[in-house]
Amino acid sequence: QVQLVESGGGLVQAGGSLRLSCAVSGTIFTITDMGWYRQTPGNKRELVAIITKLGSTNYADSVKGRFTIARNNAKDTVYLQMNSLKPDDTAVYYCNVIRSGNPIDGFWGQGTQVIVSS
Repeated sequence: QVQLVESGGGLVQAGGSLRLSCAVSGTIFTITDMGWYRQTPGNKRELVAIITKLGSTNYADSVKGRFTIARNNAKDTVYLQMNSLKPDDTAVYYCNVIRSGNPIDGFWGQGTQVIVSS
């Protein structure tokens, strides 16, 4: 059974930084593409960043140049370094496994709340 546990969220002032972590268990992490998503009340989850099993990355236009996704295969963990945070980045952040380009509905964790104050 796959488990995804996000952590590292919090309250930060605009311009600040946070690093989110996602611990993954129950799957072979090294051959798994991973993504970070975020969701605000009343809206659908949106993709923030992807990292493939080979380490290739891709980002939403809204976070390019500010966020960095990385993975540590030895620790089965994926990270999201968020710099130059803006109030619009306020959301609950989730990680998920990506298969055939999509997240797996049954794998969503509890997420971690990020609040950016202006």
